[in-house]
Amino acid sequence: MSARNGRMVALVLIVVAAVALYGVWHQSQSAPGTTPSTSPTPIASRSSTSSVEPSPALVSTPAAPIMPSNPASPPPQANAGRTGHTATLLADGRVLIAGGQSGQRILATAELYDPATGKFSPTGSMSTLRWRATATRLADGRVLVAGGVGGPVQVGAVGISILATAELYDPKTGRFTPTGSMATAPVLETATLLRDGKVLVIGSGGASDSLATAEIYDPARGDFSATGSMTATQRLDTATLLVDGSVLVTGSLFDQSVPFYRPSAELYDPASGRFKPAGPMSTYRDNATATLLNDGRVLIVGGNDEGGFSLASAELYDPAVNAFSATGTTLARSGQTATWLPGGRVLVAGGGDGTRTPAASAEIYDPASGRFSATGSMGMARRAQTATLLGDGRVLIAGGEADIGGLGLLDPSSTSDLSSLASAEIYDPASGTFSPTGSLTATST
Repeated sequence: MSARNGRMVALVLIVVAAVALYGVWHQSQSAPGTTPSTSPTPIASRSSTSSVEPSPALVSTPAAPIMPSNPASPPPQANAGRTGHTATLLADGRVLIAGGQSGQRILATAELYDPATGKFSPTGSMSTLRWRATATRLADGRVLVAGGVGGPVQVGAVGISILATAELYDPKTGRFTPTGSMATAPVLETATLLRDGKVLVIGSGGASDSLATAEIYDPARGDFSATGSMTATQRLDTATLLVDGSVLVTGSLFDQSVPFYRPSAELYDPASGRFKPAGPMSTYRDNATATLLNDGRVLIVGGNDEGGFSLASAELYDPAVNAFSATGTTLARSGQTATWLPGGRVLVAGGGDGTRTPAASAEIYDPASGRFSATGSMGMARRAQTATLLGDGRVLIAGGEADIGGLGLLDPSSTSDLSSLASAEIYDPASGTFSPTGSLTATST
């Protein structure tokens, strides 16, 4: 048996053990006459502005139930929420929220957040159920939603498929319409709007040992075409448009000789359509974030190490020297969001902490000092949420997971949707505080 096959067998055994352990724990927590102190929770998004990467099996599962950091039960919510959805700022200042997962359901629905009223309202639904898709606002104001996970309504059910299809949302009509499909259904893809208005979509090829592939979407023609393939990357994590128009991609490659995943970073040149190596990162990172700074450097924060533990480190990529270097220490986080703020600082919020439980804390990274400092905490601990910079400089935090164990996905008897949050919050850089705003509403399939 190869080392890689051995790892896969071990992973299957861990999942089986986790299901058995969780069943016992879930029954004990849900016995008649008792009030559970926690709710079982799914895991999961990946959008054009932030990257959250699950395991190759699409659902990351720990070896035993993990209790939330807050011993109190999450407050009741009137609506089921979303995780693994996309959030895209529209030209008129509203935010399009699309797809994702609600409890154990994959969604095709979409809704709009209006900063003027602080409320969410339904809009047209996608033609396909999509979870962990990408969403990119095009130059003409439409939104390209591509790829993701589709299939049956129930997450984890037999028949879930990786999607090669794409569709366009038109804010003028509030409707989605199909557009060209990709040649290869990408796994864990990223989407980046290039300077010429086209979109670079990169995704793992699906086969465990294959390098990631890339395609270009042309809005004028409404189709995808192949471009250069990665040189040393199998699993994608982040993609960031640099000042010179090239794209920095971070990810990993499984080294059969060790065996373990080692970090990789590459640069895509739109002029030549080719990838080339970028300076190596200091460590393997999965579920990290990448944010372009005012001076052209890229801030890489947190993520999981190969053992699945959250990292408390960050590093900077400098295009001038094509190299990464360490920067200030942060709290251990993975699956967090990182949002550029007017003025150049970066808001880092939520994510899984060092013990793999969701966090409500947030920090501000200051490029001038190279340090992280605490700011106000969110009202709800969350991971895999979306964060969208609004036109007035505030940040919309929407949805996410209340618990990152993911075992709720494996429990067919679970009916709780508290794992997928419906709540949303607004961060105000002027006061450094979060405040609640309207709740997600359009989550029926």
